[in-house]
Amino acid sequence: MALGEIHEATAAGTSDLYYVDVDMYDTPGYGSVYILDAERPALIDTGTGYRYETVLDAMETVGIAPEDLEVIAPTHVHLDHAGGAHLLAEACPNADVCLYEAGAQFLADPTAIWEGTKDVIGDRIDYYIEPEPIPERRLVELEDGETVDLGDHALEVHHAPGHAFHQAVFYDPANDGVFTADAAGINSPHIEGVTHTSPPPGFDLAGCLDDIETLKELDPAALYYAHFGDRETGELLDTYAEVLTDWVDRVSAKREELGDDEAVIDYFAARAETVDAWGEAHASEEEQMNVRGVLHALDQHEE
Repeated sequence: MALGEIHEATAAGTSDLYYVDVDMYDTPGYGSVYILDAERPALIDTGTGYRYETVLDAMETVGIAPEDLEVIAPTHVHLDHAGGAHLLAEACPNADVCLYEAGAQFLADPTAIWEGTKDVIGDRIDYYIEPEPIPERRLVELEDGETVDLGDHALEVHHAPGHAFHQAVFYDPANDGVFTADAAGINSPHIEGVTHTSPPPGFDLAGCLDDIETLKELDPAALYYAHFGDRETGELLDTYAEVLTDWVDRVSAKREELGDDEAVIDYFAARAETVDAWGEAHASEEEQMNVRGVLHALDQHEE
């Protein structure tokens, strides 16, 4: 896997779907942008905006001209998913930017989400492009249960607020597959199973477990991970519920043992299980962020 590599999604008989590796944080196999070659072509998620031309090149390879793209659909407005929306909207003048209604304000005026991202991401902000406002006439606010009609495919909107209040997952009935946002965890070709994601300030374990139940009720044959790639569903949703619960329990226990949050962060950052997949720097930074999210959630429940 490498920057710009295009993969055809084939899990459980999936068709018309491709994803491009945007080499997020200079980490192959971490960030996917999906290209759905439907009668009304669509992008699902956009990456950070850094190297966004990679997405346009992939569209061209698939056979979709920028002026023919009709939908850009970020699953939520965390900028690793929506940071490239303004750039792709500018390059694709006929595309609507369709997203769950709670997130639209942050793309119309991205000041708050940009400042929040800098606080959470730290030095990795160098891998982001500061977002510019998207004209409100280009934004389509989607409600829970609404459907984006793509002709021979569709995106059914299901609110999934456990990771972030503005997150939704999109179900495509034609492929019997779900674009999972961050609701089903992080998949990697270099990691067996799935691993946790729990960034501050929105992470809530109970909400995330509810989101997993939402996914299970949809009963999809395939999962399309923003991080990273397609998988047959199998037992992955049950596995992720166990992984996430265990992760929160471990952080909580270590906080009780050490009594110092920075020591807890350092402990897990030094033992990140994703080093072999992502390299030491990215794995450590990701784990620090995830620990902070759990600690913040624990504090919220104590109040």
